[in-house]
Amino acid sequence: MELLHWPCCERPERPLNYLKNPKLWRTVLIAMLIPLAFVAYWPSPVDQPVQGQLSALLRFLHARGIPGWFNYQFVEASANVVLFIPLGAVASLAFAEKRWWQIGALGLIVSGIMELGQLLFLHNRFASPLDVVTNTGGAVIGALLAAAALKQLRARHLAVAGP
Repeated sequence: MELLHWPCCERPERPLNYLKNPKLWRTVLIAMLIPLAFVAYWPSPVDQPVQGQLSALLRFLHARGIPGWFNYQFVEASANVVLFIPLGAVASLAFAEKRWWQIGALGLIVSGIMELGQLLFLHNRFASPLDVVTNTGGAVIGALLAAAALKQLRARHLAVAGP
């Protein structure tokens, strides 16, 4: 029984080979930095076009019992975490020898550069230490999720392959 069918793999007994290709994942990581740069260096906050609708939705939800702590700041911080989860996951595949906290340090550096650029060059944007913290947290979560998923895949692969 084949665990997973991966058309990119030449041998079905090795479905995890594509995960062990750091050059591929480093290319994906570099490609991911391009849209992150657009988000970071867009002249106005990227959520500006939907701020009114989001505020209205939050008022609607609060009127129906959603707690007050679930506010605009919470949604924004959560979005920062979610934005960096893929970065942490891909970075952990690109640099498999690195530990989760080293991938978190990469997230810290990338986020710090983004926020510093906003501080120095974008007058309509606001650099925030909280953004650095939430982005770094997202990178750490991504690294931990990738590690857990790889461990699970390896265990399943070994169980299917047998002794």
